[in-house]
Amino acid sequence: MPRHLKSNYSFTVEWGGTGISFIEVSGLNIIVDVNEYRDGNDPAQVSHKMPGHTHYSNIVLKRAIVKGNNDFFVWMSTTNLNTVERRDIVIKLLNEKRKPVIAWRAIHAFPVRYSVPALNATSNDVVIEELELAHEGLLIDSD
Repeated sequence: MPRHLKSNYSFTVEWGGTGISFIEVSGLNIIVDVNEYRDGNDPAQVSHKMPGHTHYSNIVLKRAIVKGNNDFFVWMSTTNLNTVERRDIVIKLLNEKRKPVIAWRAIHAFPVRYSVPALNATSNDVVIEELELAHEGLLIDSD
């Protein structure tokens, strides 16, 4: 990266102890449903709100295609015949000294979509592959 340009974020992504380089990670979201109920004996007839089911957005990982590196596709192929390989994924946001500021751990992640954009011979863009992961929970790791 040229010296005059500064990245807004520096981060690492690890699965199975291996660090993988990505240009973008999205989908670090936790959503809690809100259940409303009204107590039949409540003279004010006010609805009370309670937390309901928790949902986790799918995580999307993007990176440039590199010759000889087909980890995404190989992992995606483990979903055949419901024999998916689940992995914990750790995403670490780093400070300017490359030390972790915060880390998110996606529990039991597995691939649900692999995609490559349309190939266009008139474009000079780098071809970016995407892997979308479903998971069963998002935790903040304390280091």
